[in-house]
Order: sequence, then C-alpha cells, then structure tokens
Amino acid sequence: MKRLITYSLSLLSICWLLSASVMAQTRISGKITAEATKEELAGISIAVKGKVIGTITDQKGNFSLSTNTPTPFTIAISAVGFQPQEFAITGDKTGLTISLKEQVTLGQEIIVSASRVEESVLKSPVSVERLDVRSFQSTPSASFYDALQNVKGVDMSTQSITFKSVNVRGFGTNGNTRVVQLLDGMDNQAPGLNFSVGNIAGVSELDLESVELLPGAASALYGPNAINGLLLMTSKSPFLYQGLSAYVKGGVMNASNRSTATTPFYDAAFRYAKAFNNRLAFKVGVSYLTAKDWQATDYRDQSFSNGYTLDNGTRANNAGYDGINIYGDASANLYSNLYGNGQPGTGADGTSQVLGLIASTPIPQAGNRTLPQLTGQTPQQIFNAIIPNLNISRTGYAEQDLVNYNATNLKLNGALHYRLNDNVEAILQANWGTGTTVYTGADRYYLKGFKLGQYKLELKGSNFFVRAYTTQERSGDSYATSTLGQGINEAWSGSAAKWFPTYFGTYAQTAFQGYAGAFLQALGSGQTAAAAATAAQTYASSQQSTWLNLARGTADQGRLLPGTAGFQQAFDAVTGKSIPGDATGVGARFLDKTNLYHAEGMYNINKLVDPKLVEVIVGASFRRYALNSEGTLFARDESGREFNIDEYGAYAQASKTIADVLKLTGSIRYDKNQNFKAQVSPRLSAVLTVAKVHNIRASFQRGFRIPTTQDQYIDLNTPSYHLIGGLPFLKERYGFSSNPAYTLQSVQAFGAALQTGGQAALPQALSLLKPVTSTSSTYDPERVETYEVGYKGLLGNKLFIDAYYYYNRFLNFLGSEVAVQGKQPATVTNPASTLQLISGSTRTIYSYPVNSPTQLKNAGWAVGLDYLLPGNYTIGANISSNYLIDKDKIPTGFVTFFNTPKYRYNLSFGNRNVRGTGIGFNVVWRAQESFLWESSFANAEATARQQTIIPAYSALDAQISKKLSAFKSILKVGGTNLTGKLYTQSWGNPSVGSMYYISLTFDQLMN
Repeated sequence: MKRLITYSLSLLSICWLLSASVMAQTRISGKITAEATKEELAGISIAVKGKVIGTITDQKGNFSLSTNTPTPFTIAISAVGFQPQEFAITGDKTGLTISLKEQVTLGQEIIVSASRVEESVLKSPVSVERLDVRSFQSTPSASFYDALQNVKGVDMSTQSITFKSVNVRGFGTNGNTRVVQLLDGMDNQAPGLNFSVGNIAGVSELDLESVELLPGAASALYGPNAINGLLLMTSKSPFLYQGLSAYVKGGVMNASNRSTATTPFYDAAFRYAKAFNNRLAFKVGVSYLTAKDWQATDYRDQSFSNGYTLDNGTRANNAGYDGINIYGDASANLYSNLYGNGQPGTGADGTSQVLGLIASTPIPQAGNRTLPQLTGQTPQQIFNAIIPNLNISRTGYAEQDLVNYNATNLKLNGALHYRLNDNVEAILQANWGTGTTVYTGADRYYLKGFKLGQYKLELKGSNFFVRAYTTQERSGDSYATSTLGQGINEAWSGSAAKWFPTYFGTYAQTAFQGYAGAFLQALGSGQTAAAAATAAQTYASSQQSTWLNLARGTADQGRLLPGTAGFQQAFDAVTGKSIPGDATGVGARFLDKTNLYHAEGMYNINKLVDPKLVEVIVGASFRRYALNSEGTLFARDESGREFNIDEYGAYAQASKTIADVLKLTGSIRYDKNQNFKAQVSPRLSAVLTVAKVHNIRASFQRGFRIPTTQDQYIDLNTPSYHLIGGLPFLKERYGFSSNPAYTLQSVQAFGAALQTGGQAALPQALSLLKPVTSTSSTYDPERVETYEVGYKGLLGNKLFIDAYYYYNRFLNFLGSEVAVQGKQPATVTNPASTLQLISGSTRTIYSYPVNSPTQLKNAGWAVGLDYLLPGNYTIGANISSNYLIDKDKIPTGFVTFFNTPKYRYNLSFGNRNVRGTGIGFNVVWRAQESFLWESSFANAEATARQQTIIPAYSALDAQISKKLSAFKSILKVGGTNLTGKLYTQSWGNPSVGSMYYISLTFDQLMN
C-alpha cells in the first residue's frame, strides 16, 4: 500500500507541474436554441477545445463562461441528438446566438476506448460498439445493461435478474474474466470472487453517459485480462449534466416454471448534480431494485450413470440420479462398496459383509446349507448375480428449497469535482453497491448481502490523467447451494457415513433373501440347481427397482423436509458456518474480504512533440490484490496467512496520419505479475479512408490474461470438485507426487473395463489409467494473437455499414483439467485401492487450470447494417458468428469454455420521435442457434459426453414512449420476450420469461 501511495503522489506531482497555468480571463456568453423549433435548449455543453474548462446552458438556454486560456482558442458546442459546432474565439465574446440542428447519429459518435484518445467511431483502428443516452432511452430492454445483448457479437449469460455476464468472441463464462469491465477507469471485477459484477455495483442508468465495447484483445493499452474484450462505462460529469433527474419503473415478470408464475418488480433511481462558478461541482445518486428472481428448475439427469441420459433419467428410475438444479445428491458405487477387497466380512467402507453373508449364512429351509452349497456357485458368482454395478446418489434438494428468490439491489454513487485551473480537474468519487442475487460458477452461489465499494482519486486534463482507486469486496452472508444441500443431508442421523451403509446394507440383505427365496422356490418346483440359480438371478433382476426403492426409503427415514423446523434449523447451522465447516458439521458460507489497490497514469506528449509529426501517449500502472477469505476460499502460506499478488505495467503508443487518408498506429505494453514471467503486448493498425466515407481497417495485436486470483490460489472443496489453483505448490500440498491423480477420461475407461470384464480385467484396466503430476501440465498466462480486418462506411448519410473478420491464435490457452485421486495409491495387488477411484465416497475429483498442450484457434465475423428511412425511421440488422478451428485437435477432456452459438441475429425497427409528436418506439427481435456449454458447474460426465447443450431460442422485445415536454419527462411502456417462451443462456442457469414494464423518467436537462 505504501508503494501505491508513493507511486500515486509522484504522478500527481508531475501532472500538476505540467498542467498548472495562470492567465488573463476571457469571457464568453450567449443563448442556444433549437433551429427547427426555436426552443431554448438546456444542458448544452460549451467547452474550450483541448481544456477541461467548460459549462452548460441553463433552463432558458443561456450560458456564461470565463477562462484563463490565452486567445485564440476554439469552443465546441455539443449535445446528444444535435450536430456539433465550433467557434473561434479571439477575445471576449458576449451575446452569442447559436442554433443547433437535430441529427440522427449514424456513425457520428466520438469514442475514446479504442486508442485512449478521442476519435471518430468510423476511423477506429479496431472494432468498437457504442451506446449513448439516446440508446438507453430507446431500448426496449428493461435496463441499459440488458440492451448490450442486442449489440452484434455479444453473448449474454443471465444468472439472475440482477446478475448478467457479457461475453464476446466466443470464449464465455458466467463470470467472464476475459472481458475487462471499467467504470470511469475503475476495474469493476470482484477481486476475490473474480466475476465482473454486471451492474450490481455499477452505475445507475440516470448517471450513465455512454458505454463502449471493444470486442477482441485490448491488452496493448489496457493490460492484463483484456484478452477477449473491453467494456468501458462512463458516468456523467456534474459539470455537464446538472440538476435533478429521477425515474420510477414498475411491472411484472412472468415465467411458467416459477413458484409464483407472475410477480411484480420495482425499480427507482434519483440523481442530483450542481456546479458552482464552473469550478466546483458535485453529484449524488441512488437506485434500488427489488423483484422475485427467475428460477433455475432444470431437473434433467446429468449423471449419465446406470445407462440413463438427460432425456430419460429421473429420480424415480435412476438410483444414481444427479439433477442439474438438485443439490446434495452425492453418489457412491453400490457394487464396489459392497464388494470391498473380495474377502468375506469386509467392504470398501468397512461395514459391508455381503460375501461373508453369502458364504456362511445357513438356510433352515434347506437343511441349514448355504447358498454356495445349494447352487454349486462361488460366493463371488452369487454376489455378481444379486448386486448390480450401479451408482447410488443421495436424495437431494431443489434449488428453490435452498435459495430465497427475493432479489434486491441498492447502489449509491457520489463524486466531487474541482477544477484547479483550465487545464486540471480533480475528482473524488465513490461507488457502492449491495445486493442479493444468484451467481453460477462451479456451484450456484447465493450472494446474500454482497457488497462492493470503489473509491477513486483522480487528476485529469485534456492530455493526461492520473488516478488511484481501491475496490473493497465483502461477500456478506453468501453461501454455496450445493454445499448447503450436502450439509443439510449431513445434519441428520442419515449422514453420508451412515446413509450409504444403511442403503447398501438394506439392499444387500433384501437381495440375498430374495435370491435365496426364489432359488428355493424354483428348486422345490423340480428344477435343477443350475436352472434354479438362473431363475433366481432372473427374479433378482426383475426386483432390482423395488429393492432400490426399499433401500432408499430405509436410508431416508428421518430425512429433513423443506418447511419443517428441523430443516430450517439445519439450514441455519450450515449457512452459519464457513466452508468447509468443522467437527460439528458442514459449512456452506464463504467469506471474502479481498481488496484491490490500483494506480495508473497516462500522458499525451503532444505538447512536447508536434502532433502533426506524430501523436504519442505513454502510461503506467501498478496494482495489488490483497487476498482475504479467512481460509474459506484461498490457500494459506506456511505462516497461515493468505497471499498478496502484485502486478505492474507500462505502455506507449504512437500514431501518424498521412495525407488525411491513412492513419497508422503502433502500441506496445510491458506487464509483470509476481507469479509469472513478463508479458509484452504489441498492437499495429492501419485505417485507410477512401472518398471520405469508406474506412478500411486492419490490425494485429497480442493480448494476454493473467490467471485470476482464484485460478492461482483457490483451495475450495465443492460437492462436484475440489477446486485448487494452478500454482504447483497446491498439487504438491495434496500429494500428487506420492499418490498419483489420474485423468478423468482414463478413470472412466478404467471403470468401463471393470464393468465389462469384472475382477479378471483388473490388470488390463489398470493400464488404462493415465496419471497427472504437478509438472505434467504447463501453467502460464494465456496469450492470443489476433488478426482483424474491418470496414465502416456511411453511404449517403443513410446507410451505416460495419463489418469485420477476425482470426485468433492462442499460444497458451487457459482451460481446466479434471483429475481423480483415491484416498490411497492404486495398485494391482490391492484391488480395493483401485476400486476407490470409481466410488464417490472413496475418491477426490480435482479441477484446476492448465494451459492447453496444443494451440487453439478460432475465428469469426460480424456484419451490422443501419438504414435511415424517411421520417427518421431506422431499421437495423446484424449477424455474428464465432467458431473453433481444428476442433478435432483439442485434447479429449480439455475444457475450452468456448460457449457461443455459431450464429446470432438481431433485427430492429424504430423511431425516436414520430413526426415531431414526441412519440417514439422500438422493436427488437433477437435469436441464436443451439450450442455446447462447457463449465465446471456441469457434471463431468455430461461435459465429457458433450451433452450440455443450450437450446436455440428467439425473443421479441418492444417499447413505445411519449415525451412529456411540459413535465420534462418521458413515459415508456415496454416488454421483453413478448412471446413468453422460456429460454436459458447457459448451463444450470434460470429460465428467463417475460417482463412487462412502465416507467416515468424526469430530467431537468431534457430538451
């Protein structure tokens, strides 16, 4: 922290010396009106070009500005929806009368994200999408964040009404760490839990000026993790957006799979900003949302055990059932647990005595002879006849029994701005959010009272900025639902140490008695011993389902049922303990108090170098992650403390425009993380402008992704996997060298060989096991090389075309590997040690990040068209595609997280102001194809069998609005997914239904 403060103060001092100036004042004043209506325009920006000084018009369109900038200089007049104008100022200028002409902005936007300097979106060197205030007003989506899914190339993953993840360029997850999300320059990712928090702790729509999305690598300027994209959100300056604004929004949500199909939701926000003498300004804002959330009710069987599949497996017919949204249904193998090491009186769990029962139990009805004596079979043969090789799972709990779907979200925002002079503005900013929602990672996590605070101090000028901020994450009373289900099952007398033996013992006793009875009956009817044995085996097979249900009923006696006092008592006890729990029981609560500290600065040296010759910017950054989960999420060092992670980097960019038709740009960045080798990220681009309207671009850039804090240090045991970080010391900590872990695929092959060939096949089956070691897989930052060509053009001021094609080559793609480790090393001489690899109660399944041993390649393209029709009607369409190249070369079992449909489509039609009536509307149709979803939440068997398919869907959204000029308000009525057909966007996530809303937005600056 001391290093961070020293770095920040040094940058502040440099920028102050470079920017401070005191000059004689020049005064400018006047009035601005609309050209067509002569209406006085409020909130129009008047800024000195190249400076931070500026003002806005008041409610009557008047403005007044005093500046120390020496003449001559230029003032820029701008506002969303109007054509910008510029005026040269040579001295005091009062009584200016300025008329602004309305315009439909097709390709007229100015962006800053692509090159960290202002430039036309048409001449951006890379792909970029932009949404502004008018986009937010006209979208039919319920929020501006939801509207991002209408942008070409964007995949959205909805985990909750308040938790959504933006994915681009194909590689997507529920908490996407490949897309960096910045709010006013602050990284919006939770530093410990590692997901970009959507907008749960972001910014209110009232305070949002613009959103810029860069699909593709952006590491050359933005550093680590901007490997697939950058989402840059910019809030409104209190100097430029003053006064009071507020909205109220209410409506209903409907989905047929919910406990209550139709429920209300409410959303309200308030913002107030005020400036004093164009020097001091402040803003405050608050927003609050409450709703009954979408519900995850996918109960298909993803166990792929006992011959059942997603399509036909149920709890009623599959003893090993593993429902997607059913939790606490841990499993073990019936055969292997009852068989043990093949000796009478023993079992893998130490309780089974089936072989001894078969070998030594006298049958009074047969002269006290035993079954082997009667049948002429060995105990092993009889065992094989009555004990099936089946996986058995516990009776779990549905998600709705473990989660309260009351979603809430409260956001508080405030900032104080002070202009030290015409060149330098100081900003003190705070954003704080809290909410209750559900997030899907390796588990379905219930985020209860989750909090994220971001606090920033910044100095900025027209040619520099320096900022320092901290992100403070607090997980509240959050817990993991699968672990909770497991913990409740463990809380009663039927704990796993008793439940499985009870189940197995009941089945074995019943099967033995049933087999013996059927044999004696057949023998008594005159059949030979061999025929009677066959008849008994047939009878045992026919009664298998009945005996399984009897065993479950016996083992489930006293099971805690939702809604009972005992269930609630166990619920409270498990959620009150931190993961993994203690001697008194399982804990499901996870704690995270991780903080991020970050400082960075950038300087445009054009004051030192002639910008006509070359434009150069330089910058540097430093950040520290201070991990703190109190041992519930992250590994600890030998002293018992959790780790800090330091990163630093620096970059430079130079650009040159030749003959106003060709712009060449080169960037390079150096970054170093303490746990990994240094990374160098170059970017080269060229933009050729032909006939002033055609812009052809080409670029090459390298991006990289540092493994997240969890990818490095997680140490968390979930019901599905034991998640460990990829750093070598964790594999050593869990004895991978002394007790080898084996790849999941080889263990599956081993189990299949045993199932087919029995005990005799053990030596050959063992040869199928493939061990992993702490050094068998590399673990380095992920790197990608991206090649892209694109075109943007505005034809006849009517047709806007934006198209691109990209090709990615990943050099160290980061995916995950799954390995299985028995409690003891597996050997041929000890059969029980090998069988433990295929039994859920005697093995551990690890999941950890690794680099792909082969290069991954993917490519994609997108085309967007927007056309301005007569009467300012607009019609738009876009299509995008992403796909893997050489999929057959990807190692079997390697999880790529390439989660995207091959094709996505969007169509829109609308008008912001129909014939000057103040009535606007917009209709959007969106659709996507089915695709495979890979994640650590999905059962490993289902993932390995490539069955985790997200179905295709389409949805229709629409809104109609009326501008109420007399009240400076807009009334809006809209709905999403109007057809009502439920859809999901990622595996295990909730089904999304329809939303219908009405909103009223008031803004003092509304024209």
